[in-house]
Amino acid sequence: AGALGTARGPLLAAADVLALDDEEDDLEVFSKDTSLAEVNSFSPSVPISPSSMINQYKFEDGPELRDLFITVDDPESHITAIETFITYRVVTKTTRGEFDSSEYEVRRRYQDFLWLKSKLEEAHPTLIIPPLPEKFIMKGMVERFSDEFIETRRKALHKFLNRIADHPTLTFNEDFKIFLTAQAWELSSHKKQGPSLLSRMGQTVRAVASSVRGAVKNRPEMFTEMNNYMEKFSQKINLLDKIAHRIYKEERDYFNEMKEYGPIHTLWSASEEDIADSLKGIASCIDRCCKATEKRMAGLSEHLLPILHEYVLYSEILMGVLKRRDQIQGELDSKVDALANKKTEKDLFSEEIGKLEDKVERANNALKADWDRWKQNMQWDMRSSFTNVAEDNLRYYEE
Repeated sequence: AGALGTARGPLLAAADVLALDDEEDDLEVFSKDTSLAEVNSFSPSVPISPSSMINQYKFEDGPELRDLFITVDDPESHITAIETFITYRVVTKTTRGEFDSSEYEVRRRYQDFLWLKSKLEEAHPTLIIPPLPEKFIMKGMVERFSDEFIETRRKALHKFLNRIADHPTLTFNEDFKIFLTAQAWELSSHKKQGPSLLSRMGQTVRAVASSVRGAVKNRPEMFTEMNNYMEKFSQKINLLDKIAHRIYKEERDYFNEMKEYGPIHTLWSASEEDIADSLKGIASCIDRCCKATEKRMAGLSEHLLPILHEYVLYSEILMGVLKRRDQIQGELDSKVDALANKKTEKDLFSEEIGKLEDKVERANNALKADWDRWKQNMQWDMRSSFTNVAEDNLRYYEE
């Protein structure tokens, strides 16, 4: 009971963390849903079980009909003289006309997923590219190449590709299509056709030059609000991620103690004839509690931990996207300043400014559309995750 009480404390702390000021309604997912409060638990039409409250909660309609289905499965180890790595089978089924076949099956390793992500960021610098699981894992969490690690990564890679497939723009990216359809040697050949070293150096120099100019002078208020929102979101989601891992660790420690505690009562009953039945009953009860706790731990590791950590990574990605938008804006601002100072030919600069204005407008429109879509998905994911955890907790206490 003490251990459970300890675990309850961080949950209350998490609720405090999620509470925003009254006038801020951006993070709808973090506010209390009135549909739960309106349920009358004493109504004869409502089942007595407390989990029935959760059953009253209905999500919005799911996504529209899809024409691209991707599955990542069948991890396979490869050991060479140089390295050891895992490949995953990627199966694609589609009805799209631009694909030569309706079904593809290829094998991809983690480096291929990294390549795809970098190509999407290069082609769409102000779109929100879904996160990949980190290459290196935190020390002490799980062993690399263990079944648990491989399965966790497989799920994350599956979600990564399906996030892209569901995106209205990224799903039609040519590199994404090649990733899904090309055989290993074809993909390797395509990778070598990337930008030249000088081109990459030029992009890096421009990015660094933009980043040292300081704050963007003419940033629209909307993007300032986005930046402030993401700073607050990043703090909250990182704290929630830490709290969730702490709760999981406490549950695991509690579970390990119970596994030892049950057999002790069974042994004890052998030397206490008068209370043997009672001791065996306690041992049986502890065993049932142990199994219920194990199920709740599985629920945390499946429903809560991956979602929170995914949005920790998303917060970093969003900050990067906002910086890239600011770099484009900064480049435009510097040209306008140079024109005002008459440092060079006006006609030449006017043409460049016109192109940059178009580029800024495209970047702004892309980010605005993606921002709304990302917030909607985030709210859905958070609501789904916390509702699943609530259901798991109700089931646990009932058991």
